[in-house]
Amino acid sequence: MTFSTTRRQALTLAAGAAAAAALPRSALAQSLPTGTIRMLVGYPAGGGTDVMGRIIAEKLKERLGANVIVENRVGASGALACEALKNAPADGSVIMYAPSAATVAQKVTKKSQPYDLEKDLATIGLTGTVSTVFVVSPTLGVRSLPEYIEWLKKNPRRASFGSTAMGSSTHFFGVEIGQAIGTPLEPVAYKGAAPLIADLSAGHAPAGCGGLTDFLTHHRGDKLRIIAISAPKRATAAPDLPTISELGYPKLASEGFYGFYAPGKMSPALINLWNKELRAVVEAPEMRQRLIGLGLEVQTSTPAEFAARQSRDLVSFAASMKAAGFEPE
Repeated sequence: MTFSTTRRQALTLAAGAAAAAALPRSALAQSLPTGTIRMLVGYPAGGGTDVMGRIIAEKLKERLGANVIVENRVGASGALACEALKNAPADGSVIMYAPSAATVAQKVTKKSQPYDLEKDLATIGLTGTVSTVFVVSPTLGVRSLPEYIEWLKKNPRRASFGSTAMGSSTHFFGVEIGQAIGTPLEPVAYKGAAPLIADLSAGHAPAGCGGLTDFLTHHRGDKLRIIAISAPKRATAAPDLPTISELGYPKLASEGFYGFYAPGKMSPALINLWNKELRAVVEAPEMRQRLIGLGLEVQTSTPAEFAARQSRDLVSFAASMKAAGFEPE
């Protein structure tokens, strides 16, 4: 072995040791759990959030070699899952998959909560953005917003819509549509998308409002009809669906997000490990296409980028709440 080769090896080892020494001790020692990992979801089984969570959980099982289970903590428009996450172990064994309806919306619309969104919950990373949609029951014989407006004139006593999460965009978007078309629409609370979809399909509810990811599959199956989406541009998975801007109401355009959260006390090292693993799963071509097919506009981020997005949405959502005439409860 030549002197130059030995010297190069020594320099390489020294550089590696220096880099390792520069890392926080926790980043070197910590790793994700290999036992059971719980993914909290604040909505019932069968809804869009649950379906996406389970798809991601299956891929995480394969990637991590761990038992990843989805745990539905249903109630309070997703806030019960947030509270459960606050009190969960911070060892990486519990994370939460949630839409902005369960996080941003709840902070803005509630005067007090048993947790602090920005202190007790830590952002891991975005999964994507999603449009809120307004849908009608197939029993109405309505296939567009103008047709729905005409139907309301003939059926004023049925001027109501089901909301998958009161105090969220799925509540305010419906109210704002009613204001825009000149026919006030009364929101009716549902515990998630699944029971609302059942009532829409059977004709018990005339209309509804929720996330595109909750309703797209059922729209394709003719169990309901999506007549408007809130996003500023048409959905990749459903380019045939008109945006609220195209329908003449650009001021109502908005979109929410989906992302992963950790207990607020989880170490930055573990959060970064989770971010790396989740981004790898979500950005895989096959997974990306599956999520897009459900109505999600896939978009990942760093923990800091997600936190910044959340902060911006807190401001914009407060403005939407004010426009809908809703006061914090």
